[in-house]
Amino acid sequence: MMETTALGTSATKAPKDRRLSITTRSRDAVYGYSFLIIATIAGWLLSDEKLVDPTEGFGYWLGIVGGSLMLLLVLYPAGKKSSLLRRLGLIKHWFRIHMIFGLVGPLLILYHCNFSVHAVNSMVALYSMLAVTISGLVGRYFYTRIHRGLYGKRANIDGLREEISDSKNNSRGLAVVLPKFIGELHSVSAKLTGDKFTRNIGIGYSLSWIFRYYMVRLRLYLIINKELREQVAFSQALKSNSKSLRKTANRYAKKQVGLMRQVAQLSVYERFFSLWHLFHMPLFLLLIVSAIAHVIAVHMY
Repeated sequence: MMETTALGTSATKAPKDRRLSITTRSRDAVYGYSFLIIATIAGWLLSDEKLVDPTEGFGYWLGIVGGSLMLLLVLYPAGKKSSLLRRLGLIKHWFRIHMIFGLVGPLLILYHCNFSVHAVNSMVALYSMLAVTISGLVGRYFYTRIHRGLYGKRANIDGLREEISDSKNNSRGLAVVLPKFIGELHSVSAKLTGDKFTRNIGIGYSLSWIFRYYMVRLRLYLIINKELREQVAFSQALKSNSKSLRKTANRYAKKQVGLMRQVAQLSVYERFFSLWHLFHMPLFLLLIVSAIAHVIAVHMY
C-alpha cells in the first residue's frame, strides 16, 4: 500500500491543459519549420527553371509582399513601447507574428529573385535580409533560454530556485521508493540553489552545463534503473507498477535537471541576449535602407 501511495504522490505532471498547449505549440513549430525548409530546398532546386519573373506579374508581387512582411517586423519592437498593448497582453501575439513574418518574408523574397542576384543593390538587400533572418534565429534561441518558454515571462534566479524547492517538496513519494535517486538529484541541485553560488556563476561553469545537462541526465537514468531493479525484487506491488514509476522518475529528473541548467546558464544567456540586441538592430536598419534603395533603383532604371 505504501508503494502505491508513494507512486501516486510522486507524479510531477503539469496540468493537462498546459501540457496540451505546450505540445500543440511544439508540433506547430515543427510543421512550420519543416514546411519552410522543404519550400526553400524546392525553390533552390527549381531556380534554374526561372518560373517567375521578378520584374512583373506574380514574381513582382512576391517581392512586394515579402518586403512588406519584413517591414512589418518593426511592429513588435514598437509594440513593446506601448503600455496599452502590454496591459492587454498583446505583446506575445506581436512576437508570434514577428517570428512568422521574419521567416515567411525572406522565403517569398528568395522566390521573387529566383535564389540569385545580378545587381549590387539587389545583392546588398538580399544578404542583409539573410543576415537579419539568421540573427533572428540566434536571438530566438537566446530568448528561450531566459524566458519560460517562447511566450512566457522572463525568468530570474530567485524564481527558478523557488521552483526547484517546490518541486523537491513534491518528491516525497519518489523519495520513499527511490531514495538513492532522490538523494543524488538533491545533491546535484544543492550547490546550484545556494544563494551565494547562484549569484556568482562564472561563464565557464555556465557553458559547461551545455554538456553537463546530458551527463547528469544519463547518470540519473542509470541510477533510476539500477535502484528500481533492486526494489522490485522485494515488492510485487512495485513490480507491477515499475514501468509507470520509471516513467514518473525520469520525467521528474528531466524537469529538475532542466531547472538546474536554467539556473546555471541564466546569467550568461542574459549577457549573450544583450549583446545580440546590439548586433541585431543595426543589421535590421541596414536591411531597411538597402531594401528602400533596391526598390528605388528597380523603378528608376
